[in-house]
Amino acid sequence: MSKNVKTGLIWSFVGVMLAAMYIPIIILIVFSFTGAKALGVWEGFSFELYADLFTNSSILNAFKNSFILAFVSALLATFLGTTAAVGIFYIKKWKKTAAQFVANITMENAEIVTGVTFMMFFLALRLPYGWTTLIIAHTMITTPYVILSVTPKLSQLNPNIYEAGLDLGASPLRSMFTVVVPQLIPGMISGFVMAFALSLDDFIVSKFVNGSVETIPVYLYNALAKRGADPTLRALSSLLFVAIITVLIALNVVSAKRRKRAPVNV
Repeated sequence: MSKNVKTGLIWSFVGVMLAAMYIPIIILIVFSFTGAKALGVWEGFSFELYADLFTNSSILNAFKNSFILAFVSALLATFLGTTAAVGIFYIKKWKKTAAQFVANITMENAEIVTGVTFMMFFLALRLPYGWTTLIIAHTMITTPYVILSVTPKLSQLNPNIYEAGLDLGASPLRSMFTVVVPQLIPGMISGFVMAFALSLDDFIVSKFVNGSVETIPVYLYNALAKRGADPTLRALSSLLFVAIITVLIALNVVSAKRRKRAPVNV
């Protein structure tokens, strides 16, 4: 098989996969600009669904809850994940491997199992389901992603930079925060954005521990279960998709500019 044929097959496969993932989303976005109740029926261009969306107090309240939850849990996950990444990076041999394995369990575990585990854990602690349980659960499930984002930045650092700070008279804590942490900021920002997006999108864990706090994914599920496919949800889903894509593109652009400005180590 020639190289051109192989390249063509690869790009064809990539094209099919991208089409399968994004054509349904594009259709959803297109039909969010018509007031038709049924998806697939075009009744003329209109912002009716978006107007209904921004006057729906239930959706606005769910969006506010999701944003607060995602922001707070992402902040906590960024702090915990950065701390854990630094600790894992500086320990040696089998302990490092064991710590990395434990840190990855949440990502590799089935989300339904994680949700049930949190539910039973909070029940055993007699901790009422609500904001506290949501923040704890979302922080725990997003922290491993921050660790993954920060660890590569640690690997790129000069291994002697921490000791150099100590040799210059800084305390261990000051050397860490003034010498090491500033070098990790790009990874921390990437981890924060990833944690924020994952928290905003989470449904399964939230459903088990949310109590009376309704987030956007939980609202969508309840709305579909009770009232069927509310056309307003097309506008809501479109806005969420565009917002997340915009943030990810902006993050990649900023990261690319940082890499270009970074000095080349010889």
